[in-house]
Amino acid sequence: MHRRLLAVLVPLAVLLVAALGVPLSVTVAEREMQETYVDRLNDVGRFASLAETALSTRRSEALQQELARYHELYGIPAAVIDVSGTVLLGPAGAYRRAARAEPALPRIVTAALAGARSEPSWEWAPWDDSALVVAEPVGRDSEVVGTVVTISDLSKTRRRILVRWAQLAGLGLLPLIALVAVAWPVSAWVLRPVRELDAASSRISRGDLTIRADAEAGPVELRRLAESFNTMMDAVENAVQRQRAFVSDASHQLRNPLTSLRLAVESLEPHLRASGDGRQVYDMAVDELKAMQRMLNSLQASARMESIRTASPVDLDAVLATRVDRWQALTATAGQSLVVDVPPGLRLLEPPGGLGSVLDELISNALRLSNAGVVEVTARVAPDGSGTSRAAPGGTGASRVVPGGAGTGPGNAATAAGHGDASAAGGVVTIVVRDDGQGIDASERAQALRRFWRSPRHQNVPGTGLGLAICADLVGAAGGELRLEEGLPRPDGSGHGFAAVVALPVVPRVTSPSDDPAPPQD
Repeated sequence: MHRRLLAVLVPLAVLLVAALGVPLSVTVAEREMQETYVDRLNDVGRFASLAETALSTRRSEALQQELARYHELYGIPAAVIDVSGTVLLGPAGAYRRAARAEPALPRIVTAALAGARSEPSWEWAPWDDSALVVAEPVGRDSEVVGTVVTISDLSKTRRRILVRWAQLAGLGLLPLIALVAVAWPVSAWVLRPVRELDAASSRISRGDLTIRADAEAGPVELRRLAESFNTMMDAVENAVQRQRAFVSDASHQLRNPLTSLRLAVESLEPHLRASGDGRQVYDMAVDELKAMQRMLNSLQASARMESIRTASPVDLDAVLATRVDRWQALTATAGQSLVVDVPPGLRLLEPPGGLGSVLDELISNALRLSNAGVVEVTARVAPDGSGTSRAAPGGTGASRVVPGGAGTGPGNAATAAGHGDASAAGGVVTIVVRDDGQGIDASERAQALRRFWRSPRHQNVPGTGLGLAICADLVGAAGGELRLEEGLPRPDGSGHGFAAVVALPVVPRVTSPSDDPAPPQD
């Protein structure tokens, strides 16, 4: 987050430095050029004064030697030109070579012969290679008999400009470096409480109500925010704990009176006449008492499981190893078939209370409520957390279906081609429990995850309507999702059965050096 803050501050600082540095750089360059121009103007002024005397007295040997010496010392060709453009004095060859590269020279010389002093061209940009041409008329007004011209190479001047610009750029970088050096720790200090609040909120969304934010670090405003956040979480945690305690205590306190009431009602059975309405009322009362006892057991189990809010990694193979034999026994008793198509090596985040308890509830629903002939358990890895990777009904691998409940277990589950790498990082593991039974309508699937909701078709089937709702809450606490979909096609072709899809985050498997294969032996 502080990187984004620096990404905003640094460009603003760069713009500020540029707004100050560019005009200053232009001023420095213009001053360097001004100094060079003034030096050349002084030189041609002196040469023009000497040339006027030399031409009037016809004694030009001294001036010729001085012009040659000037060219030798500074590398600047200086020449005295008459009104026809002929070089009278100075290094004629060097002057002509330099003049050929300057297209502005004729204009400047013409202006000087007309009695006007040349103005600087101000071509000071380092990437420009033009020379500085300075011309001074010899004579005044109508008595101009010639002009003194110098053609100065500005490469040294431009190098000095570049050096000055580099110095200014270095000075401009100092505040930027200082800004980054100061803003980095300051922004980290300011935003650390925000990051901690974000992390705390993420953990709370996964069901951990014990997390608290650090209220001792950061600015005063953020400390107050962290304190308010902690106060709010204290209130929420206390309310949830009181709610769970109430449900647990109420169900526990009601258990003994309800048991006593059931014993009292059942003790009336010997006193009932074989014929009459008393037997029907007695049976109804016993059934209601049994339903109330099941409800109390479910409420206690719900309070106990929801009090465990920590999700932890687990190997799906280990979970199935403790469950498949029991599922096979249950399906065998019900005269159903069990199919287990799960690739080995899947590691995922286990919901609070255990993944086995969730799968037990889903298998129980399939056995009790669907009147299914086949119950299928499959698992796949879906990338990018989409949870949409689904196997075709019956599985895509070499799963075995054995009537009477025998099926593939985790030790011998077939791994079909295309199952994907079970140890791949990221994504989710999608576990699907399907059957080919009655199923429920699409309009009822959303309601089926609500507490105490039961389908009208299942009112006479033992149950409390809490199982799926509790499972959905536990799976959500682990960062996953429980959703209901269509199941396997019914044998008579009248529709589809019921499917419960559990999507849980994949936990990457960390490979230790001891897991590496041994090197081949010679």
